[in-house]
Amino acid sequence: MSKPPARTGGDNLRMTVSDNTSRVSAGATEETNLPLDDGEIHVREDGPRDAPALLLIHGTAASLRTWDAMVPLLTGSHRVIRIDLLGCGQSARPDGASYAIPDQARRVGEALDRLGVEQVIVVGHSSGGTVATALAERRPDLVTALTLVNTGPNMVAFIAKDLAVGLAEGPDLTDEQLRQIMSPAFGSGFEIPQPFLDEARAMDFHVFAAASQAGSAYLEEQALPQRLATLGKPLLVIFGEDDRRWRSSSAADYRVVPGATVEMLPGVGHTPILEDPPRTAAPLLAFAANHSPHDD
Repeated sequence: MSKPPARTGGDNLRMTVSDNTSRVSAGATEETNLPLDDGEIHVREDGPRDAPALLLIHGTAASLRTWDAMVPLLTGSHRVIRIDLLGCGQSARPDGASYAIPDQARRVGEALDRLGVEQVIVVGHSSGGTVATALAERRPDLVTALTLVNTGPNMVAFIAKDLAVGLAEGPDLTDEQLRQIMSPAFGSGFEIPQPFLDEARAMDFHVFAAASQAGSAYLEEQALPQRLATLGKPLLVIFGEDDRRWRSSSAADYRVVPGATVEMLPGVGHTPILEDPPRTAAPLLAFAANHSPHDD
């Protein structure tokens, strides 16, 4: 019999509840470790629990903390849910686990089921957008709309070196070496916050390499615009114009998706959610207001 999820309070209010306790309705931060069949998944929730649900999915070599600066801008109107994908952040790193994109999406769906979420707008940054797409493919009943932030549509649009090569030395890398390796993931001149350097240094290289290969394989199997065009889901694409990992002009590829909206952010690189949270949140909030599950 699986144990109930362990929950601990976050930065705003510390609290512990069990699966049998009614969901909190205030905007407290609530952290959960959900035991799934292939490993525990770490989840953090913020905002009113009775508000429309907004799921934020991080990219490769990252964790749910990537969204820290965005969360305060979103919780006024949404129940914000963040998940550490298996192998990342505080989630488990089980031996022999599959990091294929459909498997990551399956776990996300199972986690949302455990949280009692019936409908959600999904937001993915970078490769998190591939997981968001796979979740919509797998669970069209669950996903009402998608937002992709600097998610390359296909491998042709990829213009950077593979981060896995640079990060192979892991704990032995200095802060300066990490900044040089990770710099293409941000706009020129952006000062990478220390917590993200520490997370990159601590990441399991084998997990990172497997996750990177899985993302590439998913895009090579079929490009995201073609996948999304068949789903009939509202789509917002936000792209930092100065992205140094994915060719920003490739954002136009998503226009083949019926009704898709593409928002280009000048002066911003690959990670708008850290580089300029207010400019990133503005189109996201407008989009979410128009496609809230509560509007149905």
